[in-house]
Amino acid sequence: MPLSRRTRTWITLAVSLSVAAACIRLGIWQTDRLGQRMAHNQVLRSRLADPPIPLSTLPADTAAGHYRRVVASGELRYDHELAWAPRMRRGSPGVNFLTVLRVVGTDTAVLVNRGWVYSADAKSVDFARWRERDTTTVGGYVETWSQDCTPDSAAPVPALCGDSATRLLRRLDRRAAERMLGVPVAPYIVMQMSDSALRADSVPARLEEPMLDEGPHRGYAFQWFGFATVALVGGIALALSGRSR
Repeated sequence: MPLSRRTRTWITLAVSLSVAAACIRLGIWQTDRLGQRMAHNQVLRSRLADPPIPLSTLPADTAAGHYRRVVASGELRYDHELAWAPRMRRGSPGVNFLTVLRVVGTDTAVLVNRGWVYSADAKSVDFARWRERDTTTVGGYVETWSQDCTPDSAAPVPALCGDSATRLLRRLDRRAAERMLGVPVAPYIVMQMSDSALRADSVPARLEEPMLDEGPHRGYAFQWFGFATVALVGGIALALSGRSR
């Protein structure tokens, strides 16, 4: 039995309202995510604006230490160094050096991101070419390990994490770094920023202060609210056109 015109109209309106409601809910969710991102960025900006503190005074909670400015003194161990790749800089391929800083009084290695160098294939690099002074004081901000791709500590480092033979680290995975270096690694990475040696030939291009953007959430929110508008207007237009026939 065919549906009546009135029933079809109500079904059309119900479907359009349901779709619009779902889209509005998704838009509100993205708006909430945007607010959380902005609040988080504000915290990180305030940490970057604070004066540097000794690395040893960082809190055990890595979330509380993220992006804090630090200074640390020790010996750079170039025999314990990784290439983090691929890394892009101004459209060019390359790698970043992650070098162990041996700090007096601890057996835990602190990895220092000394900066970027060009590499045509974004993985091959001459480690010896980029050695600096051995004993140094490093200044920068703190980054945390963001990946966990090595579930079994007894297994080889997975290819997606890195390559032990070439000392190539593809993910910022702490356990992979420990296995490749053979030493315990601190939960923080020091991202070394510009210093007086910046233009020396043997010095990688130092990192710049991180850019804290809002992410895609604002655009996604507008998109979902736009879908909701289309669903409402389209549903009403269909319903009215059905009644006028």
